[in-house]
This record gives sequence, structure tokens and C-alpha cells, in this order.
Amino acid sequence: MSLESRDDRGVPELTARVVRAAFPKGTLAVRIREALGPLFEDESFAEAFPRRGRPAISPGALALVSVLQYAEGLTDRQAADQVRARMDWKFLLGLELDDPGFDFSVLSDFRSRLIAHGLEERVLDLVLARCSDLGLLRSGGRQRTDSTHVLAAVRTLNRMEFVGESLRAALEVLAAAAPQWLTPLVSADWVKRYGTRIDSYRFPKGDNVRTEWAEQVGRDGFTILDAIDAPQAPDWLREIPAVQVLRRAWGEQYHQDDKGVCWREGKDLPPGRDRLASPYDTDARYSTKRGMGWCGYKTHLSETCEPTAPHLITHVATTDATVTDTEMTESIHQGLAARELLPDEHDVDAGYVTAAHIVTARDEHHVELLGPVGLDTCHANHQGEHYAQSAFTIDWRARKVTCPQGRTSASWSEQRKSSGTPLARVHFTARDCASCPMREKCTKASNGKWGRSLTLLPQDQQEVLEARRREQLTDQWQQRYNTRAGVEGTISQAVHRTGIRRTRYTGLPKTHLGNVLAATAINLIRLDAWLTDTPLGQTRTSHLARLELAA
Repeated sequence: MSLESRDDRGVPELTARVVRAAFPKGTLAVRIREALGPLFEDESFAEAFPRRGRPAISPGALALVSVLQYAEGLTDRQAADQVRARMDWKFLLGLELDDPGFDFSVLSDFRSRLIAHGLEERVLDLVLARCSDLGLLRSGGRQRTDSTHVLAAVRTLNRMEFVGESLRAALEVLAAAAPQWLTPLVSADWVKRYGTRIDSYRFPKGDNVRTEWAEQVGRDGFTILDAIDAPQAPDWLREIPAVQVLRRAWGEQYHQDDKGVCWREGKDLPPGRDRLASPYDTDARYSTKRGMGWCGYKTHLSETCEPTAPHLITHVATTDATVTDTEMTESIHQGLAARELLPDEHDVDAGYVTAAHIVTARDEHHVELLGPVGLDTCHANHQGEHYAQSAFTIDWRARKVTCPQGRTSASWSEQRKSSGTPLARVHFTARDCASCPMREKCTKASNGKWGRSLTLLPQDQQEVLEARRREQLTDQWQQRYNTRAGVEGTISQAVHRTGIRRTRYTGLPKTHLGNVLAATAINLIRLDAWLTDTPLGQTRTSHLARLELAA
């Protein structure tokens, strides 16, 4: 399939005349075409197509259709039907009214080409570039970021369901690909256990019996893997994806030694970030947040929030569900820097903020990271007045700390956390602390022969942390920070308008591409609202709450 160079000659005269007569007030598609012109040129996607072969359908048109289907919540088949049936879509695409469109399967192939050539971000980049040309977007100003969970396109499985489904999936593939090889290995009991989908309600009752069932599944799985690894087995069996998933899953879930097969428990299991959660989506992970658990991914959306310009999504990041918000702060800044869209002020919630992030954003990106940090440390059992860390005076040059009672520290040692974060441990003598009249109001931390102790971050981080703790208690800071709440509306719009909270595809690359297409669709919707002077939506308030507000 090759790419033919096509020149956009504008909207055909008959199409324009009929559409304007049918829609005198316009539609989103009509207004976007009139305001932005042809959004996606074929040459922007040229590297995803070879130079020789049968001519491809316009990739610029496919990109635009891919965005529109998220804007209207359509499947591939429905989107392809709309290209044939909708006049305003033909207007946006610059097609004749009798254009036959294309088969819906082309959209899946187009997405695969984008991923294979690293062009997942291209559609968002092109829309943002057009907005910059029109003066609707610039670097600087304020932006805000938040994340939401994304459910994988697979069932959430418990451990027993997972191992059962992993083996069943491998057996299904082997039964179709190598039936004569598999037949001698299975029995009627195998068909009973793995002939239908594994559901928890079919498991035997009782913990001991269930453990025996899980270990029996483990023995069956090792029987298959040992047979595949045997010298007489065809080599290609080892390359089957379902077999590779089975091998990895069994390494994570079971031990096999001279005593037999043992079901891993507790700390013997790999951490959740490294452990498969489904045999059908090897990128999805299970995670929990605020008591809610889900299997899948997380997406982070960053948007502009200037009152005199449309609020446009400028960056999309997608991770598996176990990656925390704090791990993404620097990555988001790097992504915005690559687009030359770094803000002057970046409003985020506490999950994205540490002292190190504030310093890095300020020094490396010239961005003020505005978000709350943890409160000053103190012992949880203190009643009434107590000494927080800020009550101690730090002399960084002399590497000494003076407590509120005037006692000076006796030890200062540079250390690192297991994560590599540098810190300083400061200790006071046991004699000074034992005779202190304010002992009960002081920190409870101590270490061996020493008295009370403090843990300090590097100087630049410690100072910025203390400054932020003071600032965030003021009304002025709270009023500035109130702007961040608006990103919740963006998450809500993305969820309800584009279905971003449940991925349509399996795998992290395809899920990320879907999130980028959804964000681009939101941008087109917001540009249309800006062009038609549609006011921003207000926070929904129940009738009962309105009565209270009125009172």
C-alpha cells in the first residue's frame, strides 16, 4: 500500500452548496473546516506508508475520521458509514457527495501503522500547531493536569481465574494449531477443567480445596511447558504468544522443585507492577486508589486554562495502572517542552508534587509547580502543643541543627533512601534529650545511642518545602490554586463524550493512541464552542443544594 500525493483543492462546489443549504447554522464539522481548513495533510503521515504498492486511502482523511469517531462515540464500522452518509462529514473531508468512502477495516490498519512508526502523537501535534498559527495557543500562561483510571478491555480476574484462563488460552491455541501433538497430553479431566471460561463461581469451596485446585492447574501448566520444551517438540510452539504468556505467568505464580509445584504467596509474589493481570492484555496491571481497584491503565491530561483563550489539551500520557502520579511530573514537563508549550505556572494536585519536583520544574523548565505538599511532620500521638520540624533552626553551612530549647545537634550524616533520594540524618545526644523539659513535645524519632533525630532533604528542597508549607496556608495561595479544580471538568468531558475511561483496544500503545485521539476530539469540540461563543459549562448542582445556597 503506497501513499499518493494529493492536493486539497477545497470543498467541492456542489458539496458546499448542498451542506450550507441543509445546515444554515453549520455543524461542528462545517465550522471546523471553515475555521481551520484542511487539518491533516497526507504528507504528515507519509513515513507510515511505503512508496510502492497499491494506492492507499488518504491517511489525512483517515486521521480526521479517527478523531471524529471519538467526538461522536462511534465504532469503526459506524464511522465508515458516516463518511458515506453524512454531508457535513464530506464537507469537512473535502469529498464529493457521491464519494463511496472506504471499508471500516482500513481504520484499524491505519492505527497499527501509526503505532508501528511512532506517530501516535501526530494528530494532536497538528491540531495544536494550527491553533498556535491562529493565535489561540502559546507557551507560558497557566496549565493544569490531572489523571483518571482507564479500564482495560478485558475482565478483571482474581489469581485463580488468572492462572486458569492463562492455561485455557494456551490450550485453545494449541488445540487449533497442533491438535495431534496436544491430544496425548490431555484427558477428560482437562476438558472438564479448561473446556469453558474460568469463572470464580465454579471453584470448589474451602481455602484448602482451592489451593489444591490452583496447584493442580500449576502441574497441568508445567506438563504443557515441559512438553513444549522437549527436544522432539516443534520449535515453533515456543513462539506462540499464548505459550509465552503461560510461561511468564507460571514463573510469577508458581514454584517448581523436587518437592513438586507450590503456589506462591505473599512476598514470594512479584510486585504488582511486574505481574501480569490478564492473559489477554499483557500490558494491563491491577491497582487500587482510594479503595477502588481496577485492571488497566491511567491517563494524564494537561490543558491550558487562560480565561481569554479556549482551554485546549496540550499533552496526553498513558501508563499502566500501577504508575503513580508523582512519577509522571517530570515526564509531563518534558513532553510539554518538546512541543514548546511549557507553562509559566502548572497547577496540579498533591499527587504530582514533591519538593524535588518543585525545584526541578523551577530550575530546569522555569515552571512554577503549584500544588500542595504534605504538612509539617510531627508525632501522631502528640496532644496539644508540639514541635514540628520547622521549629528547628538549620545551619546548612556548619551542618548543625538547633532545637527550640537551644540544644545543638551532635551528628550529621549524608544518606540515601532505597530509591536513591539523598537526605541528611541529624541526631542530638541522648543526654541533652533526656534532661529536656520539653521532651514530650518533641519528635519521637531516635536512633540507638543517640537522642532525638531529624531527617532533612537537600537544602534547596528543604527550603522550598518549608516555603510552600507556609504559602499554602494563606487565602491568597488558595485562591490561586482554585483554578486547578477546572481540570475535573475536562476529565468528566473526556469520560462522557469520548469514553476515555474504558479503552477500546488491548495493549498500552493502542490505548495511548486512543487517548490521544480522544484528547484531539475534545480540542475540536472546544474550538467549536469557542467559535460559537458557547459559555463554559457550570458545575452541576442538585435542586436541594440550590435551596441551601439560596438560603
